Amino acid sequence: MSDGSILVVDDEKNIRRTLALVLEGEGFTVTDAGTAEEALDLLERRRFDMLMLDVCLPGMDGIAALRLIHEQDADLPVVMISGHASVRDAVEATRAGAFDFIEKPLGRERVLVTVRNALQARSRANELQTLRAATRSQVSGLLGRSPVMERLREQIAKVAPTRARILITGESGTGKELVARAIHEQSDRASRPFVKVNCAAIPNDLIESTLFGHEKGAFTSAVGRRRGNFELADTGTLFLDEIGDMSLTAQAKVLRVLQTGEMTRVGGETPVQVDVRVLAATNKDLEQACREGTFREDLYFRLNVVPLQTPPLRTRRGDVGLLAEHFAEQVCAENGFRSKPFEAEALRRLEAFDWPGNVRELRNMVERLVILSGEQITVDDLPADLARRSRPALGVGEDVFEQGSLRDFREAAEQAFISARLAAHDWNISRTAESLDLERTNLHKKIKALGIRREG
Repeated sequence: MSDGSILVVDDEKNIRRTLALVLEGEGFTVTDAGTAEEALDLLERRRFDMLMLDVCLPGMDGIAALRLIHEQDADLPVVMISGHASVRDAVEATRAGAFDFIEKPLGRERVLVTVRNALQARSRANELQTLRAATRSQVSGLLGRSPVMERLREQIAKVAPTRARILITGESGTGKELVARAIHEQSDRASRPFVKVNCAAIPNDLIESTLFGHEKGAFTSAVGRRRGNFELADTGTLFLDEIGDMSLTAQAKVLRVLQTGEMTRVGGETPVQVDVRVLAATNKDLEQACREGTFREDLYFRLNVVPLQTPPLRTRRGDVGLLAEHFAEQVCAENGFRSKPFEAEALRRLEAFDWPGNVRELRNMVERLVILSGEQITVDDLPADLARRSRPALGVGEDVFEQGSLRDFREAAEQAFISARLAAHDWNISRTAESLDLERTNLHKKIKALGIRREG
């Protein structure tokens, strides 16, 4: 296993060969290029941990190439090399973002020390980036160790730095707003405004004024000019929650903003330019709404560039205990209480419950338990209804407990367990089979034999 991948760019073949021998002898992986143009092409297709870049190259010179490289990846360490170095060259390279500048002839020890320092800097930058992403995820409340949550965080990390519009779908209480905030916090707009609009909570006659603002006299109560949420979110992110409840008239105006980047206040005539990244969320089936004529199909396609789905809590029961303990710590801190641990059986009961209200319902329940319990949260503190309804483990029905045979129980438990794994992996048969340590063909047979059907 190599210690790092290095791209060496020099027009002298002997220099490239010498550096390759030295570096590969120390366990590094080396690729070489003779021109800046060739190097830039390689960087588009492959990932490298660092570059060694000659200043004097045919065609584009090394300094110009350095500037282009750092526009794409500011954290990539680039060591400049030259046989005709001058103070001016060194200063210019440093200003352009070079990690270091070394002169030819290249001494072996000098090269190795510089390369190791550069790779160590790259490693620290990667660790810092990972830490920042993890911290933002924790702040955003995207807790969970389940495969479906790991995949959601990976998807957020990929789409957040882009300008893509994202449609977040999922049941109520699954954390769609938290996903939107995580996307904003991990984007280059993190320091700019994040503006949320709950489309379902605003009357239809006020939604346009709320989104686009109004001019003085636009309607009876418009006593002055008011900026709308698109303007308030300029250079930042606008989160349109429950967009499925937006009126068709407002949908048409939102579509125009997405197409042109311009909006007009209610009662106004002058277009206003806005730079807004729009994220939308809904718990409705927008494709069905398009077929029924209650949602514009062209707006749906504009918003649904990258779809993300928040998983219901019943498909990641293993995260319930972690979330419950996290919420308990939060509630204790907010109320000045000592920490209140959960009894193991109480956590097991919480994990066995379906939580139709998802994470929001769990959080409210934990707050209730913390306030009403003693020094520890026990089974006796659970509401009788929750304790009764959470008794069947793995979703096994009460009738199996009361009347079924052991075989019935096994089949019901296996059906519930496989169903939960399929849901956690979005019915991806390959990933589900791998998580169950089964062959794909065997999983298909079990799905058919147990009569498992995909919900929705």
